[in-house]
Amino acid sequence: MTDYGVRHVAIIMDGNGRWAKRRGWPRLAGHRKGAEQIKKIVREAPDLGIRYMTIYAFSTENWKRSLIEVLGLMKMFRFMIRREADALATEGVNLRFIGDRSRLDPALRETMDAIEARTKTNTRLTLAVAINYGGRDELRRAAAQLALDCAEGRIAAEDIDDEALAARLDTVGMPDPDLVIRTSGETRISNFLSWQAAYAEYEFTETLWPDFTVEELTDILARFSGRERRFGGVQP
Repeated sequence: MTDYGVRHVAIIMDGNGRWAKRRGWPRLAGHRKGAEQIKKIVREAPDLGIRYMTIYAFSTENWKRSLIEVLGLMKMFRFMIRREADALATEGVNLRFIGDRSRLDPALRETMDAIEARTKTNTRLTLAVAINYGGRDELRRAAAQLALDCAEGRIAAEDIDDEALAARLDTVGMPDPDLVIRTSGETRISNFLSWQAAYAEYEFTETLWPDFTVEELTDILARFSGRERRFGGVQP
């Protein structure tokens, strides 16, 4: 195993639709190809020293896409989760989901709950899949929970600090990401892990997600290992 000093990698998997369009295929074909790449990356991640990985599968803004694409993605999510359940459990992956589940189909939510329960004791890799997730929405929900906890006497307003807010985020129990990767050449963070990635390093690659390989991930990790992270401090 090669350890590059990265515990948590977060990935904005962009470019599936463009990958398919360049080949004259429907956008969902790109999403299916992208899902296959996730499997390859997840399988190799622990051997690169990664213990946590968060992937951006569907944002709160993605509902604006065509109904055909949205319904196709939801169907694909459920199919992939059910198909990969045995492999994830065997390979020691703890699968969890972040985001607001209230808008998701009940059958999909049931599938998500089942695999979370099945894999919750696995420790080789924690894989967080962001579905109907947005950083601002997550902060809004956390703030609402804090307000409710204050109103009901579970916490005093003067005791609200970074830890209190973080304990009400979807990623509770996970370390903040060390590195955020975005594929496809875009250089936006797109409302992803707004709180958690405050001090993360970023890498933007022109590669479309379906073409992203373990080799490219390894190259990015190697570059990361040469960076100096000061977290707001000054080099002596």
